[in-house]
Amino acid sequence: MRTDDFDYYLPPARIAQTPVEPRHASRLLVLKRASNQLEHSTFWELSSYLRPGDLLVINQTRVLPARIFARKPTGGRVEVLLLRRDDALTWEVLIGGKHVKPGTILSIEGGPSLEVVEVLEGSRRRVRFTEPVEPTLEKIGQMPLPPYIHTRLENPERYQTVYARQSGSAAAPTAGLHFSPELMDVLQKQGINFCTVTLHVGLDTFAPVTEDDPQTHVIHTEWCELTSEAAQQINQASNNGGRIVAVGTTSVRTLESAAKRAEPGERVGAFSGPTALFILPGYTFRAVDMLITNFHLPRSTLLMLVSAFAGREPILAAYQTAVEMNYRFFSFGDAMLIE
Repeated sequence: MRTDDFDYYLPPARIAQTPVEPRHASRLLVLKRASNQLEHSTFWELSSYLRPGDLLVINQTRVLPARIFARKPTGGRVEVLLLRRDDALTWEVLIGGKHVKPGTILSIEGGPSLEVVEVLEGSRRRVRFTEPVEPTLEKIGQMPLPPYIHTRLENPERYQTVYARQSGSAAAPTAGLHFSPELMDVLQKQGINFCTVTLHVGLDTFAPVTEDDPQTHVIHTEWCELTSEAAQQINQASNNGGRIVAVGTTSVRTLESAAKRAEPGERVGAFSGPTALFILPGYTFRAVDMLITNFHLPRSTLLMLVSAFAGREPILAAYQTAVEMNYRFFSFGDAMLIE
């Protein structure tokens, strides 16, 4: 297995720059694993591929307006991107700017100042704020859209799921962006239920694998939680014959991390903490029956995850079809259902 086994060509025009309206109007490419057949639908028609008793597992994380602009003592402008909170005042961040060394004090208009306390890998730094930064983020921060999106997002809430509740992500769990309140209501009236988990998404999730052998790639940890109530709901749905449908790769990683805590006869056990689960082809899935996901970047850990679920060749063939049929790719793009 090599990293370039997960490469494919994507014309830049296929990268979605804006979300569709309404949310559920995106296209849906359905891959049937049993036959490797493809069907073309819309997300609004999702219920036609589900049945009463199925359980959709959604990630309730909320994206922080984590892009902050600060100034060095010299007056130079520096971009700070919050990645992960270590404690009330200390964060791991990405800093865009030169000569930002330990001891450098950065000031933020309308917010607390911060000190660089440690140089990490590349442009990563550990910083300490003079007071908690979260209360001021809505005022001083901007939504951290992926670098391949060049069009201004007029409504920042379009980079949040409609069920986002728990702040902590540096990026959106994008498979969930297709759900609207109207669609969720339709699904629930048909006996298709929802279960909530949390995984705070880090930017490393989307980073390309640079090593020739993906098995040598070190995936960064992300905090996730599957409560005892959620575990009970998942196990009961499974025992009653319902299928566990992961909404997004973040839900997959949470479910499969929780599967390691399962007792005999259970799909999952309650779990709260960091996960560094890296799913590659050859992985045996224990908790996930179906997957709703977006189209992922070449050579990314997410493309490797969906290839583990459906097979590398069927996935790359489906992606080629999606390119030829003008599907929209990446965060604001269309969706896949893998059943």
